[in-house]
This record gives sequence, structure tokens and C-alpha cells, in this order.
Amino acid sequence: MTASERLRAAGRLGENVALGPLTSFRLGGPARYLVTIDAEQDLRDAFEIATREGLSVLPLGRGSNVVVADAGFPGMVLQAGSGLSHRSIGEATVAGAAVPLPLLARDAARAGRGGLEFYTGIPGSVGGAIRMNAGCHGSETSDVLISVRVFDLETSTVGDRPAADLDLAYRHSNLGDFDFVLEARFATVKRPVAEAERVIRDIARWRRQHQPGGTFNAGSVFKNPEGEAAGRIIDRLGLKGLESGAVRVSRRHANFFEAGEGATARDVRSLVLEVQRRVRDETGIDLEPEIRFVGDFS
Repeated sequence: MTASERLRAAGRLGENVALGPLTSFRLGGPARYLVTIDAEQDLRDAFEIATREGLSVLPLGRGSNVVVADAGFPGMVLQAGSGLSHRSIGEATVAGAAVPLPLLARDAARAGRGGLEFYTGIPGSVGGAIRMNAGCHGSETSDVLISVRVFDLETSTVGDRPAADLDLAYRHSNLGDFDFVLEARFATVKRPVAEAERVIRDIARWRRQHQPGGTFNAGSVFKNPEGEAAGRIIDRLGLKGLESGAVRVSRRHANFFEAGEGATARDVRSLVLEVQRRVRDETGIDLEPEIRFVGDFS
């Protein structure tokens, strides 16, 4: 049985699959292939197909910081499936790449383990959190990560990498598109359930009060420059409400862009470039996008 036949037989290989519904912006065209990864063999099969057809590969978590081009992605998208949704809560908590971060935070809290509460404010997955060193409310993944189990697509090997080897920095790791996160180990501390759940409620309350809910967005658009918040810079320049097509800078939080009815990925890209230009012209600061643009935007 060929790699394609194995994946199709297992229902894990899709062709010309719309990516918009797999992202928080709900925008963008299809991928040539979408492979749901439940086991290491799925990755070997997927990379065999990608290599044979000369395709780029793209690991995709919950799509909370990705904008896919309107024309789509002419390569292979790899997304962690239910086989990577395992989790074991303890002093060293283990979670598969597909586990949603808010779910991991709540499970840990209910088990009387603290340290992961900040994840309740991040609508991503464990795999994405490692790749981006995700964080909020003064904490980030590097503060709690012990190690990560990674499948190297190029060599078809699996290895455990300690957090110290990942070059973790602000919204950065050295993991590339050929590194597929399988699971991660996090350090937690003993914490009364009521206290951990209170922290989670406080974070959820803060998000409702300060971030736009009920809209299609990708969270923070720009990384914060050192010593400053990107949202405050954009707000000071009076750019809240600035629009490009059907996408606008949120009036609630200036570092969030909201997509309205009829919005396109090109609208998002255009607004990002316009805000970058105005901030650079007015302040000399070059804002770096935190969201990733996938596909051809030319």
C-alpha cells in the first residue's frame, strides 16, 4: 500500500481542502493537501507525498495566528488530530500537540496544579504554543516548558528536545516547518483548586473587558516593541477603526483586526501594511507582525 493509499484509507488525507474554516479569521483559499496527523507514520507518509510532488509543508495548529491567501496554499498542510490530544496532569504535565491551551489550563487547575493558568487566554494549541513561545498576562511558554517531542520530517526521526535547545524568545522558537511537535512536557506547581480557578476566571474576565469578542480575528496582530505595547502605539495615532475593505482595526483593542462580512485575506494584508507604514512614518518604529501570512499575496 502506498503512502497516499494508507492516508486515504484512514481518512486522513484531503485534497483541495478549504483552510479558512480552520483559522480564526475564517479567510483564505484551499490547501493542495491537508493531512490529519494522529501517529508518526502519518508524518512519514505525508512527507513522502510532499517530497514526491515537490510541495512545501505547513504545520497548522488551531489557526489562531495565521492568514491564508485568498488563492490558498499550493502545498501540504499538516494538522494534529485526535491521536495527539492526550494529556496527563501532574507535577510534569504531558500534553499532545492538538490539545487546546484553554482546556489544558482548566484541566490542570481542576487537578490542583498551577502555572498554566495563563493559557486560558490563548486560543491556540500546544503545538502552536511551542512554535511561537505563546504567552500572555506576564507569562509565556518558556516559563513552564520542560521539553518537547519533535518529529523531524527531513530525517524521519523523533527526538526529545529540552526547552533550553529551542532558542525560545519573545514569540520565537527555532522550530521550522519541517519540525512537527508531537507532545510537550510542562512544569506545574501545587495550587489549591479554588485559587487556580480564580486566576482563570480573572483572565477570562479581563479578556471580555479588553479584547473584541464575537468577531473573526487572529489575536494580537503585531509583536510588542521593546518597552512598549503595539496596541497603545496604534491607538495613540488614532488608528482605531481604520479600514481596508471589510477588515478594520478594532475599536476595543488597537492590536486586534476584525474581519467583517465579505472580508478577504488581501484586506487583512493591506491593513497590516498600512498600519505598519503609518506607525513607521510617525514614530520610526517598525512593527513586526505576530500573525503569519501563508500563500501568495502578490
